[in-house]
Amino acid sequence: MAFPTCSVAPLSKVQRLYDACDMVFSSATTAGMPMPATLGGIRWLQHLLDGMAAADVGIDDGEKQPASMGGAEPSPKKGVRLLPAHGFTRITYVHIHQSDDFSIGVFCFPAGATLPLHDHPEMVVLSKLLYGSVRVRSYDWVTAPPSSSQRKCGLARVVAADEVRRAPCETSVLFPRGGGNMHAFTAVTPCAILDVITPPYSEEHGRPSTYFNDVPIVSLPGFAFLEEVEMPEDLSVVGAPYLGPRITVDMDDNDDDDYYDEHYDSHDDYDDYTSS
Repeated sequence: MAFPTCSVAPLSKVQRLYDACDMVFSSATTAGMPMPATLGGIRWLQHLLDGMAAADVGIDDGEKQPASMGGAEPSPKKGVRLLPAHGFTRITYVHIHQSDDFSIGVFCFPAGATLPLHDHPEMVVLSKLLYGSVRVRSYDWVTAPPSSSQRKCGLARVVAADEVRRAPCETSVLFPRGGGNMHAFTAVTPCAILDVITPPYSEEHGRPSTYFNDVPIVSLPGFAFLEEVEMPEDLSVVGAPYLGPRITVDMDDNDDDDYYDEHYDSHDDYDDYTSS
């Protein structure tokens, strides 16, 4: 008896990334409380992110993509519309997914744009530079300020001192108390950074985004004094639509857009990104 043949489309890289994040960040609980991701899980996600390119999340970086060595990921189909890198004239956030456990999104920068020094309270963040070059400045607390303090300040150790990273490079990871939990980005060239954050920012759950001024200590090389400041008035982050492959989401992992809607301006029409 002959059976009809059928072909199964390979999972997109962004779907594989979502599935892995869901497995690493959403599965383990103890007494209803989330458990920290294992180092093995983090390394798995780093490996997946290392293999991703701008086109995998719906962005055209302007570079001709080489043929895939393994052939597992097909090139974007003709007629598929991508966000062009040259269309980002302001810092732009492309929201891909957010739940209570993790978020996935891309920060796109025009050359010269700066995301000021800020922290990631009790978070793990994996960052993949998709294209371009970025200057990174980052710190970790020597002793974390008490949570009861009205304004965070204290001595911090320098992790990266204006370090320039150029794509392609390995995915970086920061932890609650290591890896440069407080960092700032300045785009040397147009660039984009794919971020996986767990758990996401949440003022309700005591994870607000805090900004800092840093003052180097001349008498203590490799250290600086950090002091909390208000969000810079000239900081503007706008939103753009996600045009990459559709993600099939776990039914128990409802996409939470509340933080996204509150903190990023609504995206402009797609044509605003393709008209230039």
